[in-house]
Amino acid sequence: MAPRNTKETVLTRKHVARLARERQQSQWIRWGAIVIFAIVAVGVVAGLFMDGTISIGNFNVDYLLRNRPVARIEDQTATLQDFQLNVRLQRQGLLNQYFTYAQYAQFGLDMTQQLDQINSQISPDGALTLGQNVVDALVSDLLIRREAKAQGITVSAEEIDERVREIFAYYPQGTPTVTLTPTEIVFSTLSPKQLEIVSATPTPSLTPEGTLTETPVPTSTFTLTPDLTSTATPTPEQSPTPTQTLSPTPSMTPSATATLTFTPSATFTASATPTPYTREGFDQAFQESMDSYQTELNISPADYRKLVESDLLRQKVFEAITAHLKPFEEQVWARHILVADEATANTILERIENGEEWAALAAEFSTDTSNKDQGGDLGWFGRGQMVPEFEDAAFAVAPGQISKPVQSQFGWHLIQVIGHEERPITADAFEQKKQTYFTDWLASARREAEEAGLLEVFDIWMTHVPLHPDLQDFERQMQAQQEE
Repeated sequence: MAPRNTKETVLTRKHVARLARERQQSQWIRWGAIVIFAIVAVGVVAGLFMDGTISIGNFNVDYLLRNRPVARIEDQTATLQDFQLNVRLQRQGLLNQYFTYAQYAQFGLDMTQQLDQINSQISPDGALTLGQNVVDALVSDLLIRREAKAQGITVSAEEIDERVREIFAYYPQGTPTVTLTPTEIVFSTLSPKQLEIVSATPTPSLTPEGTLTETPVPTSTFTLTPDLTSTATPTPEQSPTPTQTLSPTPSMTPSATATLTFTPSATFTASATPTPYTREGFDQAFQESMDSYQTELNISPADYRKLVESDLLRQKVFEAITAHLKPFEEQVWARHILVADEATANTILERIENGEEWAALAAEFSTDTSNKDQGGDLGWFGRGQMVPEFEDAAFAVAPGQISKPVQSQFGWHLIQVIGHEERPITADAFEQKKQTYFTDWLASARREAEEAGLLEVFDIWMTHVPLHPDLQDFERQMQAQQEE
């Protein structure tokens, strides 16, 4: 046996340095491999992340998208999941409208314009427009939630439960009965000065005669119905076709502003034999609706409750923001003579100043045929009902005085103001006043949030706008329900 070498190896400084370099190189190789693997993995995940539809095992990359912010104001965030849910709801609402208009068309009514408009909104070409409407609505919801937090406004679980029962028309304590308490509206009497101008008392009117009006096609308001179908049963007398006068006058109706509302509601088809609506019946109807929402629109019961909560918060904030408003508004009572050119207007004004009767000159010269034979009387009107040039002049002229010739898109006006005061308005007009005020408040709140750098809107939604449900999906739903 060869003798074992018991001589110790002596490590020189050179050996130690080389070993240290080798260990360091080994660590670099290991960390380099880890970094390369991580980069490759991130690249794969990023590709799947952008696609949003590919799954790896039981892990769906779409989950990573759901909590990506679409809009944020301070601690209030709207996610991509919120966005997509509300787009699907919007599309379902448009499809319900489409179904209703299609039923109208079966009675011979021309619904081509309305049907084409809805088609354009739910088509792939209209995806970005529809998506932008939803984003704007989500921003409004964030502003409302921010204001609710600032004012200490909350919605309890019990309030959500009660609202859900109302949506499904289930009232455990009995169906409530609405009691109307009429409020007497007292208008002022004519003053001696007004009696000098006009000999007859005009019928108070809140809408000037001869208004050019058109019923807008609803494009943004939708409701949640338990069966996800429209239950409207149109008749030939229910024509929603626009109506308008053929002779435009200086009076104008404010244009409708499309707004997206998240107001859950329910409709029911009355059965031939009424049956008691028990708690069991309500539970069954609610569960069937939730199953339909989950299947057709991917809306969970929790999502539904959040929609109800948003609706209740909006109502409460609306009431708080508009609480100071009163059912009165500044109005003027005026009459006018409308002619084609300024020279004619000046000639008529000179003849009036020389003592000729206003009413006679209006009947002779005014081109506003809707009121020329009534001395050009427009009745009482508030702000926003006339074109700006006419309104500014009318509200600036003192009662009894006549304006200089005023030009508008309709021609040249001579305006005589008969009265100018705060006047009571109808319940409908008051509600419109509150709605307008609240809409203006939302616009102002958004502008302030943007200027302060508090509002962030992200573009991720642009590549993830749902295109379903579509007409084919809706037709399949309708066919399936008919077969059941």
